[in-house]
Amino acid sequence: MPTVAFHTLGCKVNHYETEGIWQKFKAEGYERVDFDHSSDVYVINTCTVTNTGDKKSRQIIRRAIRKNPEGVVCVTGCYAQTSPGEIMEIPGVDVVVGTQDRGKMIDYIENHKINRQPINGVSNIMKNRVFEEMDVPAFTDRTRASLKIQEGCNNFCTFCIIPWSRGLLRSREPENVLKQAQQLVDAGYKEVVLTGIHTAGYGEDMKDYNFAKLLRELETKVDGLKRIRISSIEASQITDEVIEVLDQSKKIVRHLHIPLQSGSDSVLERMRRKYSSTFYKEKVDRIKQALPGLAITSDVIVGFPGETELEFMETYRFIQEIGYSELHVFPFSKRTGTPAARMDDQVEDDIKNDRVHQLIELSNQQAKGYASLFEDEVLEVIPEEKYDSQESENLLVGYSDNYLKVKFEGTEDMIGKIVRVKINKAGYPYNEGTFVKIMDEPNIKQNIEMSS
Repeated sequence: MPTVAFHTLGCKVNHYETEGIWQKFKAEGYERVDFDHSSDVYVINTCTVTNTGDKKSRQIIRRAIRKNPEGVVCVTGCYAQTSPGEIMEIPGVDVVVGTQDRGKMIDYIENHKINRQPINGVSNIMKNRVFEEMDVPAFTDRTRASLKIQEGCNNFCTFCIIPWSRGLLRSREPENVLKQAQQLVDAGYKEVVLTGIHTAGYGEDMKDYNFAKLLRELETKVDGLKRIRISSIEASQITDEVIEVLDQSKKIVRHLHIPLQSGSDSVLERMRRKYSSTFYKEKVDRIKQALPGLAITSDVIVGFPGETELEFMETYRFIQEIGYSELHVFPFSKRTGTPAARMDDQVEDDIKNDRVHQLIELSNQQAKGYASLFEDEVLEVIPEEKYDSQESENLLVGYSDNYLKVKFEGTEDMIGKIVRVKINKAGYPYNEGTFVKIMDEPNIKQNIEMSS
């Protein structure tokens, strides 16, 4: 039985796609082994969002080549899409496939085994207008299921390489999204995380169908789905119709990731973001009315070229005003090939780092403040894994619907189920709780089988 080993760098979408690629290998009779083992085939799914992403990708590629010089090394993902030539130059790389045509990967590998010639299977992503279907009926790590609903982005923000590595926006057919969601629920998942490169841009390339309609159909047509989480939504995508769906939904969780990047209008303009801080705040205010207790997380870039102390303070005060439950703070990093990398007035590293620390400090305060609102409340948590701890053997850790990380004493059979937990001690990054009860109803089908 031939073996295949995977290594995934980068985002949730990459992790989803690795599972999709694995399904294809599984269908061809491959066995999956750990990346640190010797394997017949190595698949490295790369990231290119920063220059460091490229560098890490190259390190992992070389690690695979050293592990088994006889194995076939196949490189895919974003770095493969933008720089196939660079990757082909690494001695020992056999097959390169970008962020499309993953269905041809196994053919390329078989072909390589016969001809022993390196194969570059990367083609122009900008010409692609079709979502590439990849079936992921279940995940290797059991507890969280992502569901990729769209690909690509039309925004071309000045700091971002992603449109060049992923192409323009393309949505997955609604019936395929619903079918995949049903498969995931049937495989035992309670929560599905909708994901993509520009997730809530879903449907912008369709007639008479949009993100709000998809959310409605997921809620009404997928049997047994308990929680729907949206991995990310841009302020500009929070339409009146989406707000209405959130307001009426029983399944969409009280957590939204709404990227901000900057709270200064002049910086937003240089970033070529498509909103102002006022527009962003208006949307957030409305969405908080629709979902009381909503947790809002966000991304912020500090030290964007030309960012003055004044502009940074505008961002700082804006974040104070919104009140997030957690921030991901990034120092601006020059991504070769983007307009921002060529801009004058690059901010010095020590200024960037100082600003990063100020925002992380603010984020920690806000996170503790948000968590403290739920002290002594009972929340629904899906435990994901055992928590390593000296104090207790039986600690589990997982996320509540509003994205609080909770640890509590429980048994291993609770993992992946919806469990009610009382929050005794709010904190950040962890909240401590006590198990109340398991929410899951008994499996009807099993009961019938047992009684017959």
